Amino acid sequence: MAATGAATGAKPSGSAEAEDSLTLRVLDGELMVARLSELPSWALEFHPPVTSVTRTADEISVVAPVGLVTPEGAVVEGGWRAMVVLGPLDFALIGILAGLASTLANAKVSIFALSTFDTDYILVKEERLQAARDALVAVGHTVI
Repeated sequence: MAATGAATGAKPSGSAEAEDSLTLRVLDGELMVARLSELPSWALEFHPPVTSVTRTADEISVVAPVGLVTPEGAVVEGGWRAMVVLGPLDFALIGILAGLASTLANAKVSIFALSTFDTDYILVKEERLQAARDALVAVGHTVI
């Protein structure tokens, strides 16, 4: 997906492609990605800069700030930083997340991607954040 509007340089709704220039903002704070067997009560609350819960038949995954208490048996990986694509984004847009992921893959930056109704988030490891910024800027995106 891509953001629409003059602030991002994107084309009018429905006409953007993956090559359009996007604006991404780096969010403050370190995040963790956790696989849980049960959902703690704090996971139902918002914890800045982002809290996300995904449930499937096989697992419960949570993205949240590092430091929240996780249940016994949780598998936790910290050290993530988030970049948000400024939006809102139009569902008709094609290839935006794929284009960002491809750019970062070419720069050898591993990602964890999240999407909401309005936008996309890309999580990268703290030690690769500058490499991610550099790669995105090199292809014409703005990272603030």
